[in-house]
Amino acid sequence: MRVLTLPFLALLLTNAQAFDYDATQWFKGNTHTHSLWSDGNDFPEMIIDWYKTRGYDFLALTDHNVLQEGEKWMDLAAIKKRQRAIGRNAVSKCVARFGEDWIQWETREDKKGIIMKTLEQCRAKFEEPGKFYLLPAEEVSNTASKKPVHINALNLSGVVPAVKDDEAPVADVMQRSFELIEDHGKKSGKPVLAHLNHPNFQWAVTADDLARVALGGYMEVYNGHPGINHLGDETRPGDEKIWDIANTIRLAELDKAPLYGVATDDSHTYHGGDVSPGRGWVVVGAEELGGDAIVHAMKAGKFYASSGVELESIAFDNENGKLKIRMRKVEGVTYRTEFIGTRKGYDATAEETGIGEVFASIEGNTAAFTIPTDALYLRATIHSSRRHPNPSYPDQKEQAWVQPVGWK
Repeated sequence: MRVLTLPFLALLLTNAQAFDYDATQWFKGNTHTHSLWSDGNDFPEMIIDWYKTRGYDFLALTDHNVLQEGEKWMDLAAIKKRQRAIGRNAVSKCVARFGEDWIQWETREDKKGIIMKTLEQCRAKFEEPGKFYLLPAEEVSNTASKKPVHINALNLSGVVPAVKDDEAPVADVMQRSFELIEDHGKKSGKPVLAHLNHPNFQWAVTADDLARVALGGYMEVYNGHPGINHLGDETRPGDEKIWDIANTIRLAELDKAPLYGVATDDSHTYHGGDVSPGRGWVVVGAEELGGDAIVHAMKAGKFYASSGVELESIAFDNENGKLKIRMRKVEGVTYRTEFIGTRKGYDATAEETGIGEVFASIEGNTAAFTIPTDALYLRATIHSSRRHPNPSYPDQKEQAWVQPVGWK
């Protein structure tokens, strides 16, 4: 198990001085994952095993509108139909990994099937204090105006109901869903975090929707599913540009805090073809490895998003407005850091100098930039020269995203 313990790392609390978190550990995790409990095509234990053996510190199984609790029986024929794979099937792979006795077979109405392992059974099998944690979570799959409005809710104590309202505007359903998630947290006594998923999926959510929902604080700036229109098209901005547009509206017009950006897998398929784990993740600086600590750290902005780039330090000095970033050196790999923001007198019609302007582009393993005095905020995108090993779009290179700073 790889825990990123970086005693020299400084990470911003957005409106404060840079801090050295000597006692903080850095945990790598994915907050968007699907299994046979909803529309994934593998057993939850196989998926968890994949992430744990590859150095992840935490994982959230986020099946649609369900937690992995109670009893779920699935017809063997339905399991085989879903996997769409050549060669060994999901069942034979699971037996090879965990043994014949691990599978709980049951025949119902003359159909042979399997009872799925619950989250609690998986926790007993895989969790190790301080080494690996399973974060209870759900993809709350709402609909508005016949469009998907999906929000991942993390650190749950039970299922949060989805809002299904084909007459309501997207922003209205978003607000109602965030309220239900927040209310769940208050009733459970546990901190919860919700992030809006894949805004461009079926072109459902606009930057204006994201900006105007008061409770919205997090969005997927990168989602590894190849069908979510990450790059946008000739008429619609990509996810990263949506991030900048929404944050500009929130800060310039609405006096709201900016959105933080997460990167996720949104993994569904595990047996050939579009094998989807390992594309995007977050690295969170928390005092310990647990649901409450992870959520508290992310709410404080103590995390970055990545599709492959590893960072060694992030520091922002609020007095001089300088953001400094250091990347982990990798043999043969080069980095370019773009420092991005929007000026207070921005021209919304300007492509290069309007919303989400690139203030500076710096080559090398370290980069530093001072926020302009007229900027609403400053963030950074780090571009690697290395191709993504499992790309979700053509010619994809590894990246990392640093949260907005300097806005207070």
